[in-house]
Amino acid sequence: MVVTDGHGLPVGLHVASAQPHESRLADATLATVHVPRPRGRPRTRPKELVADRAYDSHAFRQRLRQRGIKPTIPTVARRQRQKPKRGRPIKLGASYRQRWKVERCFGWMDNCRRLVVRYERAVEHYQAFCLIAIILWCVNRILK
Repeated sequence: MVVTDGHGLPVGLHVASAQPHESRLADATLATVHVPRPRGRPRTRPKELVADRAYDSHAFRQRLRQRGIKPTIPTVARRQRQKPKRGRPIKLGASYRQRWKVERCFGWMDNCRRLVVRYERAVEHYQAFCLIAIILWCVNRILK
């Protein structure tokens, strides 16, 4: 899983086996975010997290709010209920429209065949190739 900034550049990476669901790996992925600042400690907590519907769960939203992160996650269309759901409806703002930048990062990573077809069995080797691909992408963006 990759965490990107507002421009689509990766700032955090967590690799695990293919067995667990992405929502279970989200906390570990957010722990890998370290954005350096000119002075002081690096930022480890984003202001807002924009995710797709796979991350729609009350427990995940609660964990984000406890850390001070604003969740922007659309709700999953569940079966119709007799009574309307209580509480404030979740509004998706302009930040969700910028999610294409994150998808662009995933699309770029899919251009690397070694990452799409996972040849490595060891998680550490796959993570190393992900880091190499991210470094090459960032260098190419800097040189352009």
